[in-house]
Amino acid sequence: MNNSKVMYQIKDKAIWLVLIVLVIAFTVANPRFINPDNLLTLLRQVAFYGIASVGMMFVILLGDIDLSVGTIMSFINIIGAYMMVNMGMNMYLACALSMVAATLIGVLNGFMVSTVGIPAIIATFATQTAFNGLAYIICGGMPISGFPDGFTTLGQGYVGIVPIPVIIMAVCFAIGSFILNKTYFGRYFYAVGGNIEAAKLSGIRVGAVKYLVFALSGFFSGLAGLVLLSRTNSGNASAAKGEEFNVITCVVLGGVSISGGSGKMSGVIAGTCIIGALRNGMVLLNINSYVQDIVLGIVLAFAVGFDCIQKKSQQN
Repeated sequence: MNNSKVMYQIKDKAIWLVLIVLVIAFTVANPRFINPDNLLTLLRQVAFYGIASVGMMFVILLGDIDLSVGTIMSFINIIGAYMMVNMGMNMYLACALSMVAATLIGVLNGFMVSTVGIPAIIATFATQTAFNGLAYIICGGMPISGFPDGFTTLGQGYVGIVPIPVIIMAVCFAIGSFILNKTYFGRYFYAVGGNIEAAKLSGIRVGAVKYLVFALSGFFSGLAGLVLLSRTNSGNASAAKGEEFNVITCVVLGGVSISGGSGKMSGVIAGTCIIGALRNGMVLLNINSYVQDIVLGIVLAFAVGFDCIQKKSQQN
C-alpha cells in the first residue's frame, strides 16, 4: 500500500516536473519559446484540446473511452457553419443548436454503452464513423465560409492580452474541477471507475452516471468544435479528424488512470500544457511533422505504461 501511495505521489508531481524541464529545454534550444507572445500562442493552439479533455477525463475516469470526440468537433464545425451561412441563422441560435446537437450525440453514446451494453470503444467508434460520413454529406465535401461579423471573436479575439479561447479553456477546467470536487455526481465518477460493482451495491445508478458522462463529453467536444470553427473561420468536415488522439494523450499524460477511478483536473491541465509545449517547441525547431507524431505516440505509450506499472504495484 505504501508503494502505491509513493507511485501516485511520483506521478502527481512528475507531470509538472516534466513540463518545467520541457520549457527549459526548448528555451535553451530556441529562446523565442519563452517569449510571452509565443506562450500565449501555444495556449491558444491547445485550447480546443484542453476544452475537450475535460469531458474525456470524465469518460476515462469511468474506465471507458470516447473515440467520437474528434468527429463531434468536425460535425459541429459543419452544422454550425451550415446554419449560419447556408440557412442565414442568427449566430447565437446556431451556436446554441450546435451545442444541443453535440450533447445529444453524447447521449447517444451513453445509450449504446449503458442501455444496449456495447463496449464504449466500439460504440464511440460507430458514432465517429457515422457522423463523419454525415458531416461530408451535409457539406458535400466542400468547406463552408462566410460567417457573420463577430463570430471570429470566439476563436480569435482577446480580452486584454489573453486570447478568448484560453479564457474559455480555463473556465472549462474550473467547471470540471468543481464537478469532480464539489458535487456528489463527481464523486460518483470516481466510484464507478474504481469499482463498478461496489458502486451498484452502494445505490449509485451506474447507468445514469454513464449517460451523464458521455453527454458531458459531447458538450465539451461541441464547445471545442465551435472554438475551432471560429479560429479557422471555415467549416470543414475533417477539421478535427484524429484529434481524439491528442485529447486522450492530454488526459492520460495528466495522470488519469486509463482503467478508471483516479486522476485530478490539475494533472490534465499539466498534460495539456505539455502537449502544447511539445508541438510548439518542435515546430520552432523545424522538426518534421511525422517525427512529431512519433514523439507524441511514444509519450502516450509511456504515460499508459507508467499507469499500468502503478496498477500492478497496487495489486502486489
